[in-house]
Amino acid sequence: MTDIEKLGRILEKSHRAVFFGGAGMSTESGIPDFRSATGIYNQKLNKKFRPEEMASHSFFLNYPEEFFDFYRKRFVYLNAKPNAGHIALAELERRNILSAVVTQNIDGLHQIAGSKTVYELHGSIRRSYCVNCGEKYDINFVMENVPIPHCEKCGGIVKPDVVLYEESLDSKILQNSMKAIAEADTLIIGGTSLIVYPAAGLVDYFNGEHLILINKSETRADKIAEIVIRENIGETLKKAVELLKN
Repeated sequence: MTDIEKLGRILEKSHRAVFFGGAGMSTESGIPDFRSATGIYNQKLNKKFRPEEMASHSFFLNYPEEFFDFYRKRFVYLNAKPNAGHIALAELERRNILSAVVTQNIDGLHQIAGSKTVYELHGSIRRSYCVNCGEKYDINFVMENVPIPHCEKCGGIVKPDVVLYEESLDSKILQNSMKAIAEADTLIIGGTSLIVYPAAGLVDYFNGEHLILINKSETRADKIAEIVIRENIGETLKKAVELLKN
């Protein structure tokens, strides 16, 4: 029996499975991993910034024009579509096998694919808000109002609802994610290196029966996983779902 067939058997018996995913979940949709900044910022600011600095709260405050330029080019991929993995997870939820998706991604593709219970640890590019009055805006407002989007009500800067470096995760989303993983009978980890904390620490809350890992490279959870699959997440989940009895 192949590992994918084993995964299919496990899913057939699961009622509270949870998928915990990272950037690798969306690379099959054409969204690259977090990439290096281009030389334009070195010339513009006469200082070399690492991508982590440019995606920080400090950079947002101190260099808002450069932040939004970087954000639009490196974070937003509006042409990206859900891949086979996103669709498979939505189908598992529809069949009452999957209880939640916990994601580190900010692209919103899980919801577009049809998933209902999605905990976005790092926020979403699909939402924005005024830092002064809290007025809500969508992604189009940020993309169209160049260089810096300002609130139509109070004039404050409209910030993407994503968690930047130096910012804390939303406590309610974190609690819901912990609860979902703690109550899961099966945990599928996919497309994450399990390096970025506190998100990576959520795996430690799992007390269920089956831990499945789908990732191209080694992670700290490999040694405790029941099954480790080094294939594409999308194709793996699609095949596993196809093996389920209707």
